[in-house]
Amino acid sequence: MPDGSIVQPTKAKPTPKSAATPAPAEKVVLFESQKKIHPKAVKGVFRRLKTATFAVLLALFYLAPWIRWERGGDAPAQAVLFDLNTPRFFIFWIEIWPQEIYYLTGLLIVAALGLFLATALAGRVWCGFACPHTVWTDLFVWIERFFEGDRAERIRNDMAPWSLRKLARKSGTHAGWLALSLVTGFGFVSYFADAPTLARQLVTFDASYEATSFFALFAGMTYLMAGWTREQMCMYMCPWPRIQSAMLDEHSLVVTYHADRGDNRGPKRKSESWDERREKGLGDCIDCGQCVQVCPIGIDVRSGEQADCINCGLCVDACDSIMIAQGLPPKLIDFDSLAAHETRASGKTYQWRLIRPRTIIYGLLMLVIGGAMAWSFALRPRLDITVLRDRAPLFVTLSDGSLRNAYTFKVANKTRQSRAYALTVSGLNGAEIKVIGEAEGAESKDHAATISASPDSVATYRVYVTAPRGNVTAASTPLTFHLSDTANADKDSHASVFLGPAAGN
Repeated sequence: MPDGSIVQPTKAKPTPKSAATPAPAEKVVLFESQKKIHPKAVKGVFRRLKTATFAVLLALFYLAPWIRWERGGDAPAQAVLFDLNTPRFFIFWIEIWPQEIYYLTGLLIVAALGLFLATALAGRVWCGFACPHTVWTDLFVWIERFFEGDRAERIRNDMAPWSLRKLARKSGTHAGWLALSLVTGFGFVSYFADAPTLARQLVTFDASYEATSFFALFAGMTYLMAGWTREQMCMYMCPWPRIQSAMLDEHSLVVTYHADRGDNRGPKRKSESWDERREKGLGDCIDCGQCVQVCPIGIDVRSGEQADCINCGLCVDACDSIMIAQGLPPKLIDFDSLAAHETRASGKTYQWRLIRPRTIIYGLLMLVIGGAMAWSFALRPRLDITVLRDRAPLFVTLSDGSLRNAYTFKVANKTRQSRAYALTVSGLNGAEIKVIGEAEGAESKDHAATISASPDSVATYRVYVTAPRGNVTAASTPLTFHLSDTANADKDSHASVFLGPAAGN
């Protein structure tokens, strides 16, 4: 010590026995089961809009396979049918062949661009109003609400011990879910088979193994995803919430809580006036939690913009009803943009911009691709030919010294009438054609042939082209097949080659 004094060490006090034993470490929970969300019923503009949208989409889905469309002959009479046996895609007057699958590709590209455009304009509005998972989940929630009551009653029912009343209510819910799943499973499969025939076969247990398997698969997945996974599908399985962030900009409309007006939040007593609340620094939000209770995803929109929000607008309806009941202006929660917030904060008036670079790009791409598809479809030929030359042998030398090549010739008749065609070749002097028909209706001549094709079918023929050896001056001579309809203006051509011996042989 600086003063030179000696400090005697103090004797440590004995530690109590109870204190010497270390307290057990607090258990850390690394996993928490998903908490069930019980969306509350709500009324309002967006709820009515969702209901109307759902009704139209479901009516189209369930009724489209039952619409009849006579095409003549032995063609299927179902208006919308993806026939995998033919195979053909029938959509009213439109018929898509397998080699025209690029039309489906173009349609998917246009649909994707439409999704990008809708997201740039109003966030995940597709997810909130038109996504099939959202539509069926909303139906399942409605069935659950019908048998078990609204949110508070369903929560009490889930927490209550099992009884006959609880068993009856749960049984009704799952019976309704199962019935809707079965109808939905049939709806999906009926797009790939004649709907009345498929219904009769399923009822009488005469359906094929494939039809029964896919019916059970779609029904089971509907029951699982709409009844059990619900918001987990949107939050954890669907990739779109993470992708859509790149589609948004500062002018995109998303469901937004106006914190400048609502905060600070706090409950309001009946005896408390709004002037007294504002003197305390409290805003218009009374922290009732209705926006969270009606949310099908279970998020709190007041926490800021969130990728999981599906922009369904139900929280807007719930908050508006509370604001009106409190005598305050609505739209504390509203569809708004980041640019609008910043503009109003600076005291200026905001004008929403519909036309901006990304919307122009998406719109132009949709217009160009959609227009190209429509133009191509309007001008698509009703006749299509394919020629495949034999690879072995490359050519045959006949007894008179002439050379012969063999070809497999296919003609696709995309009309509903039988057609007769004239087949000729050009590019090789003195070439003669001989047709051996694998289909009926082939008639051979020296320099031309007449073949036929049944309605909406592909006719296959074996074609021999023979030419004098002296006219074959190269190992490979360009040759073009020409096919024309003898009664109409339909025609097509296909380039090929005629092979012979190398020069000098």
